[in-house]
Amino acid sequence: MPALSQNSNPSARFLAANAEAERRLREAEDRLREAMEELHRRQRTATCGDCPPCDHADDSCLANAIGNLCQSFLLSYGVRVGIGILLRGFKLARRKSYSSLLDLKQLVSEKNLIVREEACRIGLLFGGFTGSYHALRCLLRKWRKKETPMNAILAGSIAGLSILALDDSNRRRTLALYLLARVAQCAYNSAKSKNKFHLWGSHWRHGDSLLFSLACAQVMYAFVMRPESLPKSYNDFIQKTGPVAAPVYKAVKENCRGGPVDVASISAYLNSRRKSNNVKLGEFPSIIPCSVIHPDTNSCLAHNAKAASATFRKTFPLYFSLTFVPFVVLHLQKFLDTPVRACWLAVKGAVQSTSFLSAFVGIFQAVICLHRKIASKDHKLVYWVAGALSGLSILLEKKARRGELALYVLPRAGESWWNILVNRHLLPDVKNAEVALFCACMGGIMYYLEHEPDTMAPFLRGVIRRFLTSKISNPGPSSSRTASYAYLPNFEATNRPKIQDNQQAETPTSKQYNLESIPGL
Repeated sequence: MPALSQNSNPSARFLAANAEAERRLREAEDRLREAMEELHRRQRTATCGDCPPCDHADDSCLANAIGNLCQSFLLSYGVRVGIGILLRGFKLARRKSYSSLLDLKQLVSEKNLIVREEACRIGLLFGGFTGSYHALRCLLRKWRKKETPMNAILAGSIAGLSILALDDSNRRRTLALYLLARVAQCAYNSAKSKNKFHLWGSHWRHGDSLLFSLACAQVMYAFVMRPESLPKSYNDFIQKTGPVAAPVYKAVKENCRGGPVDVASISAYLNSRRKSNNVKLGEFPSIIPCSVIHPDTNSCLAHNAKAASATFRKTFPLYFSLTFVPFVVLHLQKFLDTPVRACWLAVKGAVQSTSFLSAFVGIFQAVICLHRKIASKDHKLVYWVAGALSGLSILLEKKARRGELALYVLPRAGESWWNILVNRHLLPDVKNAEVALFCACMGGIMYYLEHEPDTMAPFLRGVIRRFLTSKISNPGPSSSRTASYAYLPNFEATNRPKIQDNQQAETPTSKQYNLESIPGL
């Protein structure tokens, strides 16, 4: 009876027929897709033989490599020059020389804007790696006649020799250690996702802030007690950002080590600040007093507030340049669509980052002054603790950027620790070890990028893909292709599920770019 009633119901018969038609249509679509894929495979096999097909069917392998090389060179060169021009503009504006902003001779002349060699080296680094990586991938694909993860590792490792474009071994070492931290991050995320390894405390909400504080502790300790273990450029940046003069730091280091203090140097510094009559310092003082650290004021609170304010004024142009210029160069169309919003986001991000750095300086100086209020003898451990406490200022930054900053400072701390061990002859000083380390790390980075991209941080993944997958022009469809080539993408698009909003963060187009997290820029 139920079957009889169902057959007599026209609506039920219509639904059944409709379901049957949809099933047959899906089966036909599947067979059509398989037939087109088989046709494409046979055509590529006829062209390439037994080799797996390359992913640039419209171009030759050589043209693809050269196109990516030129594109990456122009992007990185433009970013570096743009940052230099913007910083030069801020410098002229600070001098209240507003009319000179329209004078190209003062703004971009080689005498005033010395970035050409550095920009070329950075362009050769990024462009050389991108072009050689694409060329090597094609060569390995044809030579080995198969596509395996080893191809990406070998191509990335050999292309890593582009680091030789940088002539400074300290910058090479910094970049290699930065990538080592990134590879370790990818390896840990991969092991964690496969339930093979899990660090205790990695689920903590502020684990990235803790890592940043520990790295800052080592960096600030090295800055005061072992300045030779840090790169000179990084050492100079900390010195210029802070409010304490270099002779004072030197006296603090000698005092903590129990050696004699250079009284003549300190006296000359105090005479230049017109405070020599108020301070008496012996050759072996128990501690360098606050009156020497900040001779311009007797109030430690006023000194710390002034230091934080001065740091904000000095570093805001730098952070604004590092936020605004890369976004404009890498996403010009987005900037042209919404220029006001892009400028507002750049200002907002620069203010937040500059506030973080200003608080860092203020806390570090406050801890040093507080120690002198409650103790009568100095100790080198004080500066390690001061660096760790000042690192808590990272809480002012966005949560998404704390991990990036932690992985930026961590290689600096590792480099300092490495140099200290080498100076103590606990590690061998191997020539060009940083080049080998960089090549090995690039091999690992390219493996994770192509085979386990979810293990990489979205910022790093987006930047690398931006440089690797861009070309100078997008060629139109080749006339040698069949109609099925043009039909297949449209056919796939009609059956592709919609991407969720939380999955559209593959590339950091909506984020601010802070290329300070890319050493060399």
